[in-house]
Amino acid sequence: MKKIFIFFLLFASISFAQEKNKLSVDEKSGKPMLIGLCDRTAFADTSFSWWFNSEIDMYSVDSVTLKDVSGKLKDVKITIVMGTWCSDSKREVPRFFKILDLLGYDQKNLTLICVDRNKNATGNEVEKLEIKLVPTFIFYKNDSEIGRIVETPKESLEKDLLKLL
Repeated sequence: MKKIFIFFLLFASISFAQEKNKLSVDEKSGKPMLIGLCDRTAFADTSFSWWFNSEIDMYSVDSVTLKDVSGKLKDVKITIVMGTWCSDSKREVPRFFKILDLLGYDQKNLTLICVDRNKNATGNEVEKLEIKLVPTFIFYKNDSEIGRIVETPKESLEKDLLKLL
């Protein structure tokens, strides 16, 4: 009986888990795009790695400001809504990941949602987030939104992040 129960739990978790890193085709460009819940491993695909990795490599982080940010992300959850078809997302999201890497941010606290050109995903992931432009970085503390960086930072990702925290 115990084995049947464990099997049922395992089957249920697999059945109800949403597929991550789902590929679709951008109707405008005909190129692959990510859609729905994703994680960083999605950018290993050659359709995305060329811009993701090069942006990480080329970005020069403001290490002075980053020192002031250090430790302030401990209890902060982040949701990123982006489009792999969007030039702003292709620039800002890899840069943001580089910042998170340098800060040692626990990416278990990060949700990445990729949307199509209509700002829709595969499920209802973005309906309540009021996304108008991408990328949108949403910061939460104690399950309450504390701020956003929308499309492009006002000063820099590092300085805008410091002001939010």
